[in-house]
Amino acid sequence: MKKWLLGIGALSLSFSLAACGSDSASTDKTDSDQAKTTEQEEKDAKETKADTQSNDKNEKAENASKKDSSDKKASDKKKKLVDVTLNRTVDGDTIKVNYKGEVKTVRYLLVDTPETKKPNSCVQPYGEDASTRNKQLVNKGKLQLEFDKGDRTDKYGRMLAYVYVDGKSVQETLLKEGLARVAYVYEPNTKYLGTYKKDEQAAKDKDLKIWSKNGYATDKGFNGCVTKPKKSVSVSKPAQKSVTAHQSETHKSNSNSSHSSSSASSSSSNSTQASPSTGGTEHFANCTELRKKYPHGVPSTHPAYTSKMDRDNDNFACEKN
Repeated sequence: MKKWLLGIGALSLSFSLAACGSDSASTDKTDSDQAKTTEQEEKDAKETKADTQSNDKNEKAENASKKDSSDKKASDKKKKLVDVTLNRTVDGDTIKVNYKGEVKTVRYLLVDTPETKKPNSCVQPYGEDASTRNKQLVNKGKLQLEFDKGDRTDKYGRMLAYVYVDGKSVQETLLKEGLARVAYVYEPNTKYLGTYKKDEQAAKDKDLKIWSKNGYATDKGFNGCVTKPKKSVSVSKPAQKSVTAHQSETHKSNSNSSHSSSSASSSSSNSTQASPSTGGTEHFANCTELRKKYPHGVPSTHPAYTSKMDRDNDNFACEKN
């Protein structure tokens, strides 16, 4: 009996110990699983943080690259402006400036305005308007030029440039106000061609000035005149009358007739030289020869004037700058 009871007690104790062992193992396993989970979460958090930092670095690098690229483009587009001072305005698309100690004629790049002073040409509609507006623009503020990649001068020796006053484009203003058309497009001097065409189109859409009359402004120029071309100066009749008067006085005089005739001839000669515009036509081989007689040059109304000696087309030949 005692043995039987001892056997039951031992069996109960064995079951009790087994249960405790199972609970302990289960607890250990749970603790181990929780530790592994925590470790994995920490690992995942570290990886997420590393990825975030990496993305931030990449984003910063990309932004920096974009900024550098943008700065480079801005630098490429930056205008290289040259300071000049105005000497005088010639017409709507031409001025004279003081540049590096010399007076230079500047022809505006990529634009054309109606004529007002071109030899053997009429004054065209809106030509005076363009000339007046150009004068208003360049006579106040800081005057600057910008050259393009191509030739800086044309066949007449005029400088080709974009013109600015206080940083604002004179060409664009003339185009936007309908006083100029896009013209004389020669590669590679076409930096602002796209912009100028947009300005021109905006004026066309509003029918401003030169675009207000169909067929006036064309790809080849402007059609129509306000005044007719100036005619060549002929021999002046007043000069002949002066000689006739002297001769008449000579015939009326009974004394010193020879002296009077000589004086009349001399007076007529001096009058012709002092007022060349009343004489006939004079010919000179070049400006050097012309200046020997007329040191300051001659206007278009002068009989010695020829368009080939008026290189800047301002109706004044052989002037000294």
